[in-house]
Amino acid sequence: MAGLLTARVLAESFERVTIVERDRLPPGVAQRRGAPQGHHIHALLARGAQVLDELFPGLTAEIIADGAPAGDLLGGIRWFLSGHRIKQADIGQPVLFPSRPLLESAVRNRVRALPNVRVADGLDVVEPSTTADRRAVTGVRVRGDDGDITVIGADLVVDATGRGSRTPLWLESWGYPRPQADKVHIGVCYASRAYRLPPGALGSDALMLHSWHPGQPRAAGLVAQEGDRYLATQVGMLGDQPPTELDGFLAFARSLPFDDIYRAIRDGEPLGKPATFQYPANVRHRYERLSRFPAGLFVIGDAVCGFNPIYGQGMTVAALQAAAFGDLLAEGRLPTSRRYFQAMAKVVDVPWEIATGSDLAFPEVRGRRTARTRMVNAYLPRLHAAAATDPSLGAAFVRVTGLLAAPTSLLRPDRVLRVLLSRHGAASHGAGSVVRPPADQPAAPSSRRPAA
Repeated sequence: MAGLLTARVLAESFERVTIVERDRLPPGVAQRRGAPQGHHIHALLARGAQVLDELFPGLTAEIIADGAPAGDLLGGIRWFLSGHRIKQADIGQPVLFPSRPLLESAVRNRVRALPNVRVADGLDVVEPSTTADRRAVTGVRVRGDDGDITVIGADLVVDATGRGSRTPLWLESWGYPRPQADKVHIGVCYASRAYRLPPGALGSDALMLHSWHPGQPRAAGLVAQEGDRYLATQVGMLGDQPPTELDGFLAFARSLPFDDIYRAIRDGEPLGKPATFQYPANVRHRYERLSRFPAGLFVIGDAVCGFNPIYGQGMTVAALQAAAFGDLLAEGRLPTSRRYFQAMAKVVDVPWEIATGSDLAFPEVRGRRTARTRMVNAYLPRLHAAAATDPSLGAAFVRVTGLLAAPTSLLRPDRVLRVLLSRHGAASHGAGSVVRPPADQPAAPSSRRPAA
């Protein structure tokens, strides 16, 4: 996704853009080997959808027409946060829940249609080619299926190869320092199953999202998908691996403080094989701190910063980075490495703070906790408790997670006051205190109307 979006902005400033892709790309909507996370729940954050529509006008409407479910950011998602069921209300902010293959296919088709973009798939990048003094990159050496190596010349090269990026190794081999890597180890393990469920299994919601919290390091989601399917993804932190066999998968769902997901899937028809995925750590490469860097080489997407995927930030951050790159190129000249990476750092700062700050709420996660981190992690469970009855606080929180508002907006005096005034409710309904209907009664569907 980062490479496709970067190609889109480069196409406005360069005569020819070549996308080098290791996979043989499918002609339509299909899973591919290079995106194993595609088997699990994806949500396009609200800000990400806005940027995609700016880059590709009408794209989100096209995806919805192709079957992707959509809903309101607060009214169409059943949020469970810090052991509380957040009060739902439509806030006029749409959000999409396409499968990864559907979204990627739609973006890929738009990029392929650009007259000056060429997709060279089935090629593996060996390394960039450089000038003799290693001060500038001149293209990339690629290897085809037959093992032959050729060079694609270029005025600039953008590394969008994700978490497996070899740019730090290339820099070191060329005599440059490697960037500092900030890491917060989380040991996240995913397991997902597709289901056929009765109509209305989620009520009027498009997504159930059950987040983890200290003392409860498990999370799960259930989302409607195109093709009359539902996708259930369950997640464990710190090495807690959700089982893939059916009974264990259901037991994991039932172990959550709220059993809405379990009750929705227990009588469903599993489709196909389960899929797993592991994500060891949040990693941020601090390219903006390097004093030397070869000209003509840029890095973007997860190759700069990879986040805990449970927060759904990766594609949106890649889109914001691509848009920021486009703004730099619109000035009419190639930005210096320093200016480019400073712009990328500015994009990454807030989502990095959100992801790592949330993970550091768990005492078992190792990492530096600033006074601000400790204060926010003490405050958020109280805000979530208050949001169980106050939708204005829920709206403020989901706008932050959707990257529509800054985290500091949650500390606005009027919001802090509302949280403080709800302290008795927070005390009597602490994290994990839930009331479940008897096991033989179905969960009551929502009486709210579907979001437009």
